[in-house]
Amino acid sequence: MLKIGLTGGIGSGKSEVSKRLAARGAVVIDADKIAREVVEPGTPGLARVVGVFGDEVLLPDGSLNREKLGAIVFADPDKLATLNGIVHPLVGERVADLQSRTADDAIMVYDVPLLAENRLAPMYDVVIVVDAADEVRIARLAEHRGMPEHDAKARIAAQATRQDRLAIADIVIDNEGDLDDLEARVAQVWDDLLTRAGRG
Repeated sequence: MLKIGLTGGIGSGKSEVSKRLAARGAVVIDADKIAREVVEPGTPGLARVVGVFGDEVLLPDGSLNREKLGAIVFADPDKLATLNGIVHPLVGERVADLQSRTADDAIMVYDVPLLAENRLAPMYDVVIVVDAADEVRIARLAEHRGMPEHDAKARIAAQATRQDRLAIADIVIDNEGDLDDLEARVAQVWDDLLTRAGRG
């Protein structure tokens, strides 16, 4: 089993790369998606988040108000660390369970936004970093998510720097072009991964 850590800052296009690797046969484990699942209504994870941050982080239907919680934790590193301390162990348990049910010769891609921040690179055989300049990412966040520029800059500032991410990369996917450019680069990377997995 070849374990790939896939990361990139917000707005870099990491999810697009993840989708294209999955279409080629990679088994993708999306840490963000799992992080949402472990705080769904009725979960111990959500109960712990509410215990720490209060009922104001809930929507009227009892689900987590991500915008409200994000505004709280992205402005305060200690609160962000507290939230991560609740969510990350739960994500780790779910990932271990999924991994135990996957074929031995699979190319496993772990889509991990905070791979650099949490110093997780040693856990993977190969680290792929999806990279784009900050101004490109800010423009994408405004265009695709309607995120105000100051919010986009705050999210980027709360994450690892581009230099920190590039320093841990085995493979860099430059994503400042269009989707055709990205498709061509992902095709090259997939061939590389197949070779590394002994399937090329």
